[in-house]
Amino acid sequence: MQIEFAAPLWQWQVRTDSWWFVTVPPDHSDELADLPLPPRGFGSIRVRVTVGTTTWTTSVFPSDSNGGYVLPMKKKVREAEKLVPDKPVQVTLETIDV
Repeated sequence: MQIEFAAPLWQWQVRTDSWWFVTVPPDHSDELADLPLPPRGFGSIRVRVTVGTTTWTTSVFPSDSNGGYVLPMKKKVREAEKLVPDKPVQVTLETIDV
């Protein structure tokens, strides 16, 4: 499954030293939640992500407080793509192992 969306970059307030995320929109989060996946830690789903010219492999994680899945954004990606807090990030996300 491949999805594309834009969502703002935000910082996790519990650990402000390094954790930044983009929240997968509710409709796409629902699609991800419905996938028949092998069990993984924390309910995570392995994905291949592209933002701008940067592609990497990571996982999205369910988040009750954010109402869907959240995508961690590495510092290396944020710097390479010049991502700015609270500004929309254009994301292409493809599930792995489905």
